[in-house]
Amino acid sequence: MAFDFLVPVSEKVLAFTEFLPPQSLGKNVFKHTKKKGLPVFANATVAIFGVLESRNAFEKKTERLDIDAIRIQLYRLMTGNWDATIIDIGDIEEGNTVEDTYFVVKEIVAGLLEENIIPIIIGATQDITFPTYRAFDKIIDMVNLVSIDSRFDFGEDDELISSHSYMSKIITDKPNNLYNFSNVGYQSYFNAQEEIDLMERLFFDAYRLGEVASNISIAEPVLRNAHLVSLDMRAVRASEMGLTSNFSPNGFTGREICAIARYAGISDKVSLFGIYEMENASLSAQLVAQILWYFIEGLSFRIEERPNSKSKDFTKFTVPTDSEELIFFKSNITQRWWVEVPSILPEHTKTNSMALLPCIEQDYLDACNQIIPERWFKAYKKGLT
Repeated sequence: MAFDFLVPVSEKVLAFTEFLPPQSLGKNVFKHTKKKGLPVFANATVAIFGVLESRNAFEKKTERLDIDAIRIQLYRLMTGNWDATIIDIGDIEEGNTVEDTYFVVKEIVAGLLEENIIPIIIGATQDITFPTYRAFDKIIDMVNLVSIDSRFDFGEDDELISSHSYMSKIITDKPNNLYNFSNVGYQSYFNAQEEIDLMERLFFDAYRLGEVASNISIAEPVLRNAHLVSLDMRAVRASEMGLTSNFSPNGFTGREICAIARYAGISDKVSLFGIYEMENASLSAQLVAQILWYFIEGLSFRIEERPNSKSKDFTKFTVPTDSEELIFFKSNITQRWWVEVPSILPEHTKTNSMALLPCIEQDYLDACNQIIPERWFKAYKKGLT
């Protein structure tokens, strides 16, 4: 069984936890220990685990990721007013081959998803996103993946899978269950024009760093539609990480990346949150811990909403344009917006129904001014292919 490969939380972390106050996260997480074994999975909301595999790093790692340091920083934080049961199931060490590690990651993630437990992965390199994506094969028909990253990570055509090319593997690997890929925070000078053109041809969504930083709420509907979220910490600027090498002077601030993580937690579709590409620095460990805290905080605010014109909880808006008639819905409870689009997903084609695409109020206002929202247009083109 794949769970047998999990290494318990270290004695160093457990010893540190003993001295924490009762309100701390460390005192309220059920841990995998050498003495007691794995915690009970029943009623668990999230399961935290580390993945120490780094052999497919684009830039070879000179030292092993110190997940203990991240755990210590996370455990010392105070719990919020949460109705969440958190378990920490330990770490996955490197297997005999990288493929062995991928297999164990895939099986563990699939097992957690089948139990309706949200995996939170702390990984050394972002290529771990690939086996987590494959873990959804028997869970849902089509997957929406959101990557928070300064790069698209398509790599070269003949490049083996790495932390800079895992997306090419996801797009080409069979069975192809990827419905949509969205990038949040890309920086143009890190991406070849051919990659940007490919995003357009495949009707994928991409939001530049400056666009999101100037209005962080742009990320909310993108994450609301995601099943799997992969965060590359190199999307955060170097000064926030306390590092000078392998990180860029430009990127998200600590406050911005925590807000994005909270949006991911609030999304009632997000079933997995992975955070990758950290380096061993005190400030880095603290920021990663706070990002994880905000994701869990977001979980406590989840509300399952499905717009319906017959429900008094939603207001329906019909906007005629020169080429289309767009139907928008606004929640009277959360003030969130959706727009109807055609769909190729089985649950819609079987019932001859429209899909509801999360959007923002500005999309509605643009439609009122005869400007078709770009996110609607891409979803429309995809629905007709």
